Amino acid sequence: MAVKFEKVEDGKYVLDVRGYVCPHPQMYTKKVLGKLESGDMLTLEFDNPSSGESIIAMCESEGDEILERIEDGGVFRWQIRKA
Repeated sequence: MAVKFEKVEDGKYVLDVRGYVCPHPQMYTKKVLGKLESGDMLTLEFDNPSSGESIIAMCESEGDEILERIEDGGVFRWQIRKA
């Protein structure tokens, strides 16, 4: 199990932290968002429901915007725009 982070096109990235439990999904998300430019889009994939609350709180405190939240078969795919 490894964290997967990749650039899919200019300004669009995917971070896959499926298989990780709190606090790791939030920590990896914070680290990645810290490297992105304002306006960049991050698709975050995770499967630990309790991570969602901490990721929401982190985005609110940093000013990042969660544009979309999809849950499909226990996998969460969130679109986050970097502030």
